[in-house]
Amino acid sequence: MVIAGRTSALRVGGIPEAIRRVKAYQEAGVDAVFLAGAQTRAEIEAVSSEAKIPLLLGGAGGELADLEFLGSQGVRVALQGHLPFQAAVKAVYDTLKALRDGVAPADLKDTLASAELMGQLTRKADYDSWIKDFLN
Repeated sequence: MVIAGRTSALRVGGIPEAIRRVKAYQEAGVDAVFLAGAQTRAEIEAVSSEAKIPLLLGGAGGELADLEFLGSQGVRVALQGHLPFQAAVKAVYDTLKALRDGVAPADLKDTLASAELMGQLTRKADYDSWIKDFLN
């Protein structure tokens, strides 16, 4: 288990406030700090110079897209926004709209995850093994 403190201090209080909060989180014993709203290298450099624990970023675009730079500053997770969720919402919407508009389910098969992919992502082999080992 990892306990990460989260702060938006860069956007609401600037670098000094972000550093103050990172230090407070460190003293409280968190394992990492989720630094929301970072936009520049200067912000990351300033905060990381005071951080003794890993940093996590929410949305690392623009000049923060350089993973080598981020790694050198103690950033261990750099989220890329909510694209997977947004793509999933669009796929659900498009599928439901097509069904409502009368498209036959069989005509949507090319837009669906394959049985192989579904099995992999839902760990079907593990569940089949557990059923065999524990439910029979």
